This record gives sequence, C-alpha cells and structure tokens, in this order.
Amino acid sequence: MAVTIDHSGKAALVTGAGAGIGREIARWFARAGASVAVNDIRDDNATAVVREIEAAGGIAAALVADCRDEAQVEALVAATVERFGSLDIAVNNVGMLPAGRSVSAFVDMDGAYWRDVLDQNLMAAVSCARSEARTMVARGGGGVILFVSSGETTRPSPYNAAYAAAKAAINHLVTTLAVELGPSGIRVNAMAPGTTLTETVRTAFTDEHVAAIVASTPLRRAVEHDELARLAVFLSSELARCITGQLILADAGAFLSRTRPANLSPDEGSELR
Repeated sequence: MAVTIDHSGKAALVTGAGAGIGREIARWFARAGASVAVNDIRDDNATAVVREIEAAGGIAAALVADCRDEAQVEALVAATVERFGSLDIAVNNVGMLPAGRSVSAFVDMDGAYWRDVLDQNLMAAVSCARSEARTMVARGGGGVILFVSSGETTRPSPYNAAYAAAKAAINHLVTTLAVELGPSGIRVNAMAPGTTLTETVRTAFTDEHVAAIVASTPLRRAVEHDELARLAVFLSSELARCITGQLILADAGAFLSRTRPANLSPDEGSELR
C-alpha cells in the first residue's frame, strides 16, 4: 500500500516565500495539493513563485506584506482566509540578517544592530504566529504552525550572536505555544536547517568554504533547499499528528561535529540558516 501526503482542500500561508527555502516550501505544498498564499515583501518575487505553481497546475496567490509590521501581518492573514476560505497551515519563514550588514564580533554589535536582527527574525515571527493562532482558534481550532529556525541555535555561533539568539528564542516560543494551543488542536513545531545551498549562500560562499562545511558534517554534504520543504509538508500532515513542540534538525548532522569552519571570517558572510 502506498503512503502519500495529500493536503488537498487545505490553505497554507508561507511567509518570505519569494526565494530560497520559502519558495521551495510554497512549491512543495502546492505539489501536495494545498492552496498556497505566497507572501513576500516584493510583489515581483511573490508573483514569480505563483506563476511557477500555477504553471505546474497548482493554486496560489501572491500576497505582499512586510512581516515586521503588525498591521500588515493582520491584513496578510485576513487576505489568506478571504482568498482560500481558511488557514490550515502557516509556515513562518521570514528571517535574515540586516540588509547590507555583515556578521561581526559581539563587542561590535550595537543596540541598533540587535534591534534590527530581532525585528526581522524574532518579532516578525511572533506577529505572524499571533495572528495565525487567533485565526485558527476563532474558527474552532485545528491547524499547524511551523517556524523556520536555524542550526546555528544548536551550537556556538561566533560572529553571529544576534541572529542565533533570535532564532533560539523562537525554539523556546515553539514549546510554549505548543502547550497553549494544543487544547485547540493546533500543533506548533520548528524546523532548523543547516547550511542550505540557496542562491544567497551560493553567492556568499566560495567553493572552498562550501567544501569545508561539507567535510565537517557526518553525511559529508550540505542541505539542498528543497529538503526543508519536504520536512514542512510532512510535519503539516496527518502522518505527524502526534508531533508538537519540537525542534526538528535538518542539517546533515552538522550539530554533532562542528561550531563553524575555522577559515570562515566574520567579513565573509554567515551561514544565514
């Protein structure tokens, strides 16, 4: 007997879905039959992903919003329900380093830098989850909320303290929300990728750095950008109906063996995930 995952009849919202991991998550939910709200801060990015999904026979809508803005988040969730009739799955993927600013030593990170990183990673996720949870509870309960965390939270993260701390806060938030929302039938989990070969990472890293990362993992590989998408589809399915409050690592085993490649300096970028 074949085992399949079918999200037909469900509506999924994926934030930060205009590129990278978010794009793949949106595409994979559509492949599994869900109607997908593709959110991005840029209309052209969101629209391009929607066109890809529709060309493959899926259903999607581009919804532009800056997830750092609570009013825009509320409008985003409302627009998802208006467009598809419900909100069954929410993937809070938005998260990044401040535009134009490299990682740096902790002693050089000022308050403005910390606030920017926390806004883009922790607070954006909090605003999204609050609106998503209210919507799911109001309709009678049930649903799945997923966060994209980071493998950086499982080990020391030199020159990346703010980002790793923001993502670590999400890990704890997941456990609390799982307890609070569980009685309403809402499951809450986080996924933590290791170094993922998105377009951004391929641009930021030299072949030498990628090779060093690969060599440091037990599986001797980096993470492909569609692999977290497959995990998201599984965690949102009935096959995972007893899983909540968990941080699921998808990092090729990197947490077992390393902190950071020794030849990667703060001026040469971050693993981003």
